[in-house]
Amino acid sequence: MEFLGAAPSHDLTYDDVFMVPRSSAVASRYDVDLATTDGTGATLPLVVANMTAVAGKRMAETVARRGAITVIPQDIPAAVVADVVASVKSRHLVFDTPITLDPHQTVAEALSLIPKRSHGAAVVVVDGRPVGIVAESDCRDVDRFAQVSHVMRPPAVVVAETAQPRTVFEQLDEARVALAVATHPDGSLAGVLTRTGALRATLYTPATDDRGGLRIAAAVGVNGQVASAAAALLDAGVDCLVVDTAHGHQDRMIEALRAVRALDPQVPVVAGNVVSADGTRDLVAAGADIVKVGVGPGAMCTTRMMTGVGRPQFSAVLECAAAARELGAHVWADGGVRHPRDVALALAAGASSVMVGSWFAGTHESPGDLVHDADGRAFKVSFGMASARAVASRTAGESAYDRARKGLYEEGISSSRLYLDPARPGVEDLLDQICSGVRSACTYAGATTLAELHERAVVGVQSAAGFHEGRPLATSW
Repeated sequence: MEFLGAAPSHDLTYDDVFMVPRSSAVASRYDVDLATTDGTGATLPLVVANMTAVAGKRMAETVARRGAITVIPQDIPAAVVADVVASVKSRHLVFDTPITLDPHQTVAEALSLIPKRSHGAAVVVVDGRPVGIVAESDCRDVDRFAQVSHVMRPPAVVVAETAQPRTVFEQLDEARVALAVATHPDGSLAGVLTRTGALRATLYTPATDDRGGLRIAAAVGVNGQVASAAAALLDAGVDCLVVDTAHGHQDRMIEALRAVRALDPQVPVVAGNVVSADGTRDLVAAGADIVKVGVGPGAMCTTRMMTGVGRPQFSAVLECAAAARELGAHVWADGGVRHPRDVALALAAGASSVMVGSWFAGTHESPGDLVHDADGRAFKVSFGMASARAVASRTAGESAYDRARKGLYEEGISSSRLYLDPARPGVEDLLDQICSGVRSACTYAGATTLAELHERAVVGVQSAAGFHEGRPLATSW
């Protein structure tokens, strides 16, 4: 990457910069390969942040099917993580995991479960075999205690689990229905697929391990029995291990990294967070394959306002990526992305992947229940991982005194409403939006890979007015 003109003497955020178009021989955005080269096996340069309100089983399965990877938070018990890993790795690479109901369950139960996934319906099963479909529209103006057997419809399109996505799309299009049901040879339910899901299955490549299972990562902290906690995650089969703390450039992180490296993990080891070249070099020297970059740019983070500590994210990524590259390592840009342009700029600065948290919190696939405000708008509740809420959960096993003492010094937002975008309510909708932007950015730069994007990107510095000029208008001026 090079600057348009002289490099600035001050640090920059994503809003401060723009990319200049270059002569390009890339004819189509579909000619761009977004696969990472950092050893994680991801085919998209996106990582779901290890936040309790964002990263869960549904999220991990869904994004891995499209090529990204999710990091399960460090405060989840090892046994639960093992169950999540096993579940994600067993999922179908094309068909989505359905919400299932018993015929005797109520409409109220159906309405509470259907929003857990984006396909907008539940499958009614008897002895594991699909007998009907219930959508939210079927439950309107129906008594909430009615049984779903009274409102379900028989599946209009039933296909074999080996059916090709395009074939499924054509059957759905011909039948003019939204959802296809896939079955195993014995007739039991294998999964579901929407028209859009069928299209995505032809556009994205799943992130899979050597055995064909979907990839997933998990985090461990720097306190306590780090080696045993890391060993448990490795035994569970995680594909990437993240050693995580807010201030990564410290002695405890170095000790934790050495303890993890002593286990001889056969998966990439990520460590962070840092914002300087010195921090990056020290973590790589201690055993990190990938360094997480970012202090304070996240939407749920109050670190900069509380402490004055941090660094504008674009400059932090640019400097840390250069230091890591010299040592044969990589960086993840963690936080601060709010638009597809930000992801493209982080990759242009040299990040191998971009970590996303709050942006994905307001989707069907994030943990937690869907709630509606007084105006009927749907939202999920999110919170920072240094907030009082997260600290209380993470220290549940400690004494009341120790918990109370730590509670005095929490940072981060404990409760924030992340509204679902009616046009993009699912995480896959956001992946489409981000990938569209990044692929187009690559074509403007004349790049067919992420490495070429970093090599060819020309970045300029703009004023606040320049950033405002690039924003679309919802209404006339």
